[in-house]
Amino acid sequence: MRYESSVEIASESIPGVRFTVERMSFGRRLDLIRRLKGLTGRLAFLSAAPAADPEQQAEAALLAGEINRLYLSWGLRKLTGLRIDGEEPSLEALLDRGPERLVQEILNAIRREAGLSEAESKNSESPFISSEQTKPDGSATVAGT
Repeated sequence: MRYESSVEIASESIPGVRFTVERMSFGRRLDLIRRLKGLTGRLAFLSAAPAADPEQQAEAALLAGEINRLYLSWGLRKLTGLRIDGEEPSLEALLDRGPERLVQEILNAIRREAGLSEAESKNSESPFISSEQTKPDGSATVAGT
């Protein structure tokens, strides 16, 4: 039997681009858990905050971005067929100046290879931040009236 510890994927969002992501193994799972330790619990706590607290929403979005950066540094082995500003991109260049749809596609592939459930994957995505006022649904009344 021949086993490859990574898988190469042709980008669906940008033709000609290919990326290689790591497959999960016992040691890599431990490494990922070490890297994420504490961050995912904090994100779940912040994401459960009332929608009216924009400061906690912003902190949750920032933390989700940091978690995504960790997934990318952990799981992206190689990227070919893309040049940013005339150069082959490093991970930092991809994150800072690369096409966002490609970054999201790579993240999704890493999550699939890591074996994350749909719920775990959603918990590590950036929460939506809106400054729009929200109102409760239903027929709420003021207490004591």
